[in-house]
Amino acid sequence: MEAINPPRTLYVRYGKRLLDLAIAVPLALLLSPLMLVVAIVVRWRLGAPVLFRQDRIGKDDRHFRLAKFRTMTDRRDASGALLPDGDRLTPLGLFLRKTSLDELPQLWNVLRGDMSLIGPRPLLVEYLPRYNARQRCRHKVMPGITGLAQVAGRNLLSWEARFEHDVTYVREIGPALDCR
Repeated sequence: MEAINPPRTLYVRYGKRLLDLAIAVPLALLLSPLMLVVAIVVRWRLGAPVLFRQDRIGKDDRHFRLAKFRTMTDRRDASGALLPDGDRLTPLGLFLRKTSLDELPQLWNVLRGDMSLIGPRPLLVEYLPRYNARQRCRHKVMPGITGLAQVAGRNLLSWEARFEHDVTYVREIGPALDCR
């Protein structure tokens, strides 16, 4: 099987991170009032914690804590197990997800260097053993808040199609693709 690696360009090595910071810093400042309002509404309607944090896989298989606004309750059944996601998702949570407002705290992940604005979406840690070598190449670049799979259809795509978009991104990463 062919080795899939990102191109070794100045953009990939330095420019992408500088562009992420040049966009994420002003964006975080500009959106901070909106994030404050969302945080207050989440706290009022869903309680604490306001943020949902989850371990994800980043570049070079490094684990990091992804942050999102909370969209579900902690409701449990009689035995103490969490109810299925569909039973815990609130109307507020559904609105936050549809508008992607729940993703805004990921700007913090970009500022910290865990993520990029654009790249393959970071998946759960437990999925890592399921990847084949081709799919695993997605971890040769920084994961992103958005990427080719999101633009091409998000959750409407099959897992195989999402992975193919991720492989394409790794192979063709560059400023033109990021702008597209």
